[in-house]
Amino acid sequence: MRALNLPPDLVTLLRGTVKLAALTGAGVSQESGLRTFRDAQTGLWKQYKPEDLASPEAFARDPKLVWDWYAWRREAIKSVRPNPGHYALVEIAQHIPNFILITQNVDGLHRMAGSRNILELHGNIQRVRCSDCYTFAETWGDDTESVPHCELCGGFLRPDVVWFGEALPRNQLEAAVEAARTCEVFFSIGTSGVVQPAASLAHAARNRGAVVVEVNAEPTPLTPKVHYFLQGKSGEILPALVDEVWNSR
Repeated sequence: MRALNLPPDLVTLLRGTVKLAALTGAGVSQESGLRTFRDAQTGLWKQYKPEDLASPEAFARDPKLVWDWYAWRREAIKSVRPNPGHYALVEIAQHIPNFILITQNVDGLHRMAGSRNILELHGNIQRVRCSDCYTFAETWGDDTESVPHCELCGGFLRPDVVWFGEALPRNQLEAAVEAARTCEVFFSIGTSGVVQPAASLAHAARNRGAVVVEVNAEPTPLTPKVHYFLQGKSGEILPALVDEVWNSR
C-alpha cells in the first residue's frame, strides 16, 4: 500500500475528529471504470450529447429516447464495482461518530460499498419516479418498446436524477449545507470544484472554521483554498490514509 507520510498534525486532528463531512464527485466513480457523464458516448449514442438528453425538455420531446439512454447507463453500471476508495470511506465512517457522505454521483456505488449516511445531491439512477405525481417506483415493466407508466396516475416514469434546469432536492441540499457548516473536517474527493452548488460546500465549511482536505488526481480551483491537498487517486489515497491514521496505532 502507498505510504502517504501524512503531516503529524493532520493525523492527530483526524484521530480526534467527531464530525466529518465528505463530498465525492465523478473522479471516484471513474476509478471503478465508469464513464463520467460527459465522456464520449458509444455505439448508438455517439450521435447525441449527454446534455441534450438530460433535461425535462428532452423527456417531454421524446420520453422513449431519454428512457432508453438511462436504461443503457444503468446496464453499464451493472458491470462495475466499488473501488478501494469507496470501501475506505465506509471504514472512515466507522471511526468518526458523526460522519456524513455527500455525493454528486448518481451510480449508487457508495451504497453498494456499504455506506449508509449518504446525501445524494443529484439523485440515484437506480431509482425511478413518476414524472407527474413524483411517486417512486421500486419495479417497472420489462417492456422495451414503451416507457413504463406510474401505477397511480398513469404518468411516465423517469429516472430519479437531477436534470439540467431542475433544482437539487431541497432536503438533500439543506442537509449537505448543514453538514458543511457544522463539521470539524471537510473532505473534497474526486470532484472538479466547479459544479455548483456542491462546489460551495467546501468554502462554507472553511468559513465556519473546518479544516478542508482535498483528495484529487489534479489540482482544482479549490486547491489554493484547502488546508491539505493529497494528490493522487482516491482509491489509493484513502486506504493509505485509513491505514496511517487509524490502523497504525
